[in-house]
Amino acid sequence: MVYFVGAGPGAEDLITVRGAALLGNADVVIYTGSLVSRDILKLCREEGASIYDSAVMTLPEVLEIMKNAHELGKTVVRLHTGDPSLYGAIREQTDELKRMDIPFEVVPGVSSMGAAAAALETEYTLPGVSQSVIVTRMAGRTPVPESESIRALASHGATMVIFLSAGMLPELSAELLAGGAYNSDTPAAIVYKVSHPDERIIHTTIGRLAEDGKDIKKTALILVGDFLGNEYELSRLYDPEFETGYRSKR
Repeated sequence: MVYFVGAGPGAEDLITVRGAALLGNADVVIYTGSLVSRDILKLCREEGASIYDSAVMTLPEVLEIMKNAHELGKTVVRLHTGDPSLYGAIREQTDELKRMDIPFEVVPGVSSMGAAAAALETEYTLPGVSQSVIVTRMAGRTPVPESESIRALASHGATMVIFLSAGMLPELSAELLAGGAYNSDTPAAIVYKVSHPDERIIHTTIGRLAEDGKDIKKTALILVGDFLGNEYELSRLYDPEFETGYRSKR
């Protein structure tokens, strides 16, 4: 069996209980060394586990390790940062495993976007402010569809969580403003290496993104929207005047 395990955002104790158990029993571990904290590898077996860093490998090389391990009856953990479903590039791996008739399972993990909101002590969906979260990235060496450009998505004025774009802050700022719903004073935050020992949080605005984040080039999330402000409405769910299937009006 091959298990695709979400390692979480960085801190070793933010991996799920299931993920930690699988990692501790794995014969072969393939981890994304450029992103996954090596501290998490402490959860591997002390002896007998073969560990590979996929940061220096190609897709065929990763698949070859999985294939060889499967033929030997070994259990493989493919360790991805955060949650595998977000920018994890797992589909190209799982499709090949299906073709080779190798069984696999995907184990979700704590995404860095959840860890970033926790670090900021806030929530993305504040009543009266935003009830939608747009998760996206700037176009770079990996393109994005034109309909999903930052400019197009920014026109909604919703909460935005922007991955893989810390090295393009001047361009990102310009694209966010071009959407028309935000202005230069719209709150923003740069969350660098969330949950790692060297975590850093920069509170800023769209207009100051490039200046305030000029020394951060990677491993950071950019959060944008009025959810970072102080104005919001109270949830109706806990309003004494709001009746639910479990509680009458008070």
